[in-house]
Amino acid sequence: MTPWWVLLVVVTATVAAAAPADPQAIRDARTAQNRAIASADLDRAATFWTEDVTVRRALGQSLSGREAARKALEPPPAPAAHLIYQRVTKDVEVSPRWPLAFETGAWEGHLGTLAGPVVIAGRYSAQWVKRGEQWLIRSEVFVALTCGGVGCEAAAVP
Repeated sequence: MTPWWVLLVVVTATVAAAAPADPQAIRDARTAQNRAIASADLDRAATFWTEDVTVRRALGQSLSGREAARKALEPPPAPAAHLIYQRVTKDVEVSPRWPLAFETGAWEGHLGTLAGPVVIAGRYSAQWVKRGEQWLIRSEVFVALTCGGVGCEAAAVP
């Protein structure tokens, strides 16, 4: 028979791994990252990713590392269209066992500013990892599903 104190440690560790506030903390982090992207504070936006983040962009390009992900958000040289990306969280599921979470939602690429028209959009998923008290994005996958105007000019990676 397992001693009562071992069971208490296991139950406490499991509860600590997935505190009720964790899904909201992830939603809040995503909202803060969106604000940073919209205000062109890309250094701040990058703080929500792990150093070794991997990103599969909407049309299939692969990015590896925080700096590459940050660079992908920089405005392109003129006259190319500059898009402001926003993610809208639909669901967050936090593991009761490990410091991991899964987020899904929709994303939009706005032309020029956040108030600009949506010219490309789709769905995304993200893996979050909790380090200390902070949730960070370790991996993201974006899939383009609709477009209009300049949003339709780019080609998908075959």
